[in-house]
Amino acid sequence: AYNRVRLTSWFETRDADDLSLVGSYKDAPQGEWYASEERPNCKVRVGDLATGLDVDKKTVACGDELVSYDKCVLATGSYPFVPPIPGKDLPGVFVYRTIDDLEALVAYQKAHGVKSAAVIGGGLLGLEAAKAMHDLGMKTHILEYAPILMCRQIDQGGHDALVGMVEDLGLEVHCDARTKAFEADADGRVSRVTFETEGWDDLDVGIVVVSAGIRPRDEVARDAVECHERGGVVVSDTLQTSDKDVYAVGEVALHGGMIYGLVAPGYAMAEVAADHLVADLLGEEASSTFEGADLSTKLKLLGCDVANFGEASGDEALVWEDKLSRTYRKLFFSKTDEGWVLAGGILVGDADDYAELLALSKSGSVVEEPASLLTPLKMRGAGALEVDDSDPAKQICSCNAVSRGDLETFIQATGEETTYAEIKKCTKAGSGCGGCEPDVKKILKVELEKMGATVNNNLCAHFDYSRPELVAKIRLDEQNFKSFDEVLAAHGHGDGCEICKPAVASILASLHNEKVLEGDRAALQDTNDRSLANMQRGGSYSVVPRVPGGEILPEQLIVLGEVAKKYDLYSKITGAQRVDLFGAAKADLPSIWADLGKVGFESGHAYGKALRTVKSCVGSSWCRYGVQNSVDFAITVENRYKGLRSPHKMKSAVSGCTRECAEAQCKDFGMIATEHGYDLYVAGNGGMNPRHGALLASGIDEATTLKYIDRFLMYYILTAERLERTAPWFERLASTDEARLKALQDVIIDDSLGICDELDKRMEHHLATYHDEWAEVVKNPDKFAHLFKQFANTDEVQPADEMIEFVETRGQRRPVDWPADGEAQTNWR
Repeated sequence: AYNRVRLTSWFETRDADDLSLVGSYKDAPQGEWYASEERPNCKVRVGDLATGLDVDKKTVACGDELVSYDKCVLATGSYPFVPPIPGKDLPGVFVYRTIDDLEALVAYQKAHGVKSAAVIGGGLLGLEAAKAMHDLGMKTHILEYAPILMCRQIDQGGHDALVGMVEDLGLEVHCDARTKAFEADADGRVSRVTFETEGWDDLDVGIVVVSAGIRPRDEVARDAVECHERGGVVVSDTLQTSDKDVYAVGEVALHGGMIYGLVAPGYAMAEVAADHLVADLLGEEASSTFEGADLSTKLKLLGCDVANFGEASGDEALVWEDKLSRTYRKLFFSKTDEGWVLAGGILVGDADDYAELLALSKSGSVVEEPASLLTPLKMRGAGALEVDDSDPAKQICSCNAVSRGDLETFIQATGEETTYAEIKKCTKAGSGCGGCEPDVKKILKVELEKMGATVNNNLCAHFDYSRPELVAKIRLDEQNFKSFDEVLAAHGHGDGCEICKPAVASILASLHNEKVLEGDRAALQDTNDRSLANMQRGGSYSVVPRVPGGEILPEQLIVLGEVAKKYDLYSKITGAQRVDLFGAAKADLPSIWADLGKVGFESGHAYGKALRTVKSCVGSSWCRYGVQNSVDFAITVENRYKGLRSPHKMKSAVSGCTRECAEAQCKDFGMIATEHGYDLYVAGNGGMNPRHGALLASGIDEATTLKYIDRFLMYYILTAERLERTAPWFERLASTDEARLKALQDVIIDDSLGICDELDKRMEHHLATYHDEWAEVVKNPDKFAHLFKQFANTDEVQPADEMIEFVETRGQRRPVDWPADGEAQTNWR
């Protein structure tokens, strides 16, 4: 039982366990979930073909054995349809349906050195197959019988946009294709596709992949229950067949004259069938029915968003077509007595607002200005379309198209023991870019609380406390613990792990501000902190000196250039007003920082969970609009909080006037100058989940601003969860922004908890104990040099050119691009 929706992702690791819905297959061919002793009544027979169904005797024939049943559910799925094209049985012709198919295809390509392929079918699976062939290094042709790609989901306009993006990737699309035959070479393997279409040239290919639709696998049922002459077991709204004790779900079931080839209707069918089976077992009546399914889908095909929802018809249709950006949007509206309602739509190239549009179409709400929905979300600004966050249709994970309803259903079905790891594994939410992880965890917490379960927010298996709880215990310890072993002995158990060791190291750094690489603390750090640099692709590191407020001296610029030339580093100005030098070897880092330190550069902490930068405009120093000296204040702020370790990275900015050139309102803390002082904003965030900062105080002087920032940062450090930015931390304070801000003001300004004195003293301790981490390494080579050796057992150094492949780009070198999906994921030589 593996997730065939993600079949193509098998190429990334080529491990069936990564697609499994039932745990590992390594020790149990049926999957560890089914093999578990916790389910003694669940028997799975693998490799045992069911050959017959006898509804009178209530038995299923499996080889020479008859298996009896009270109720039977047919979930036999479907098989790939291969048109009767001459040559379809030649070696080199494959279907794209199972992991076995993919393994055979990869082995064949490798064995015969195939350089070109053709995919028969331009539907969802056909396009995925084409991308996989392309990523395997083959020149790929897509052959579609219909005049457009994805003819069930999009129209001609959507096709034009999609084809443009497909061809940009180097694939070739041939629609209205009438395939005549697959022909063999002298060795009997497929080598050519010929066409009946007049004027079409033959295609020389070494592999053909057929993805031309599916047929229900109903052989076992044909002599037992009613089946359609063209395939499919006929079922009622309760998913019962013509025999009341036999059910059918998924792609074998024909409901209302339709076979559903999508996973969501299959899940819905399974739920209805399960309801009736359980009700019958308990002697009760089940009321649930399957009345068809919403076929709305959002997919990312070949890197392109493709979505359709609702009805592709209405009284009026509005179209947005941008051929430059390959974007096509078509929305259908129906006229009612109250006004226009959204009936459905087609989105290609930009489907960021799919979840909101889908929810709006289902709600039947009147749309005051239909045309306002037509432009892409990024062009009309955030907030143009608001949808209830609790709506089950709201998409949470864009990478894998997982909705809030999907998550709620899974959590409710799995029960009180549900963990984030299980959600990630089974629904794939959070397994892509990871940006939805905070939202997924919030939904998990809410659903578990609904069940009355205790929400486990422990740091890890070795500490039965959340991060804030552990911080509180360490703060209150009279022993003043300063090592991981001491903390573990007092408050944990076991040996620790890759989660708790860096987390405790960060807590101790925040509370005591001691050198992170000294003594046994070095071994606790994660990869970047252990090297005081960010590891980049290929295993090299980046060097980012601190440039407070963006102000830099000419001699410092000169040294940056000299260092970059000396060590052949790729140089780039960052978005935070400093210079990033990429491609440094770990063994060279101390020497590089020795050169930089001579002109006053300090660590920029780009590698740490700490303050990164305080961005500024030129303010009243140069700008005719500036009302305060934003550069001076930004330098003061950055020098005050540099090196302050926190649960996650922090960013800040100071704008010299309300024109807001430094973008202070989207930072963890930011200041905007007015004629009366500064407005202080906190808990803002840019990036993947933008959040406007909350106005903590207005019209305050610099001293008061610093006092409030001191307390804000220390309160955040003491109470935030592991790897939690200030924005999600702020959102946990209360249920509304107004209540959150009031709660924060009460603590920081009015001292409602009586902790401001402690917060102030902790910041004073940080200021008194600040040290430049790289200066300490340079000053004490005997103590720290071993941490930066390339090889542990020798002082010899192997040049990067001998290990990593580089390419030159605009006069600078960088690592070659990542290999395509399906190839070894490394650029080591």
